[in-house]
Amino acid sequence: METNHKEVFLKDTANHSMKVVSDDGVSRHLSFTDNGSSIYRFDLITWPGHLCFSGDCGTYVFSRLADMFDFFRSDKGEAFGVNASYWGEKLESVCRQGGYKRYESNTFIEAIKDHFKDWEFEADEGEELSAEEVKAKVWSDIESDVLSCSEDGNDRAMDAAMNFESGYGHDFFEFWEHDLTEYTHRYLWCLHAIVWGIQKYDASKDSDSQAA
Repeated sequence: METNHKEVFLKDTANHSMKVVSDDGVSRHLSFTDNGSSIYRFDLITWPGHLCFSGDCGTYVFSRLADMFDFFRSDKGEAFGVNASYWGEKLESVCRQGGYKRYESNTFIEAIKDHFKDWEFEADEGEELSAEEVKAKVWSDIESDVLSCSEDGNDRAMDAAMNFESGYGHDFFEFWEHDLTEYTHRYLWCLHAIVWGIQKYDASKDSDSQAA
């Protein structure tokens, strides 16, 4: 079952509030906690050209615009308009616990299955095995020689696929193009936190302006 990272984040931070530690132009330090608890606490710290997310779920540093709040703001004001791929390209530093992408064996298995199902084999005249029998044999070899390595990590799994030879014209020569990784929960949680935190900050600024 696929994780709904938005719902998880909202549940984890249901009682969080914002504390403005410092706020000077594009240099800011905002802290978000549940009444000061360290559980799911996170801080957003910006300085010219950079934003640092730091807290209970890791540390990530991004760099793109002079004011990084502008970079992460949603044009529609929606709290969870995250762009994991594009924003990941702007990472300068990644959490050492969990990173931002990791190899997933299920992604590898599904990629192998998708690759194989598109293969068509036509038996030559005089071939001892029918096309269906050949495909069944090749798939059995794939299961034993390739899929058996799915839990051994990205490099081992990729090597097993790239080195596979069926003897019937099927191979994974182009398989190196597949991305066998998925974004980590920590990274996606962090992105939701950044956008949500900026929205809270903007709302407080609007309130201050109306009260003035």
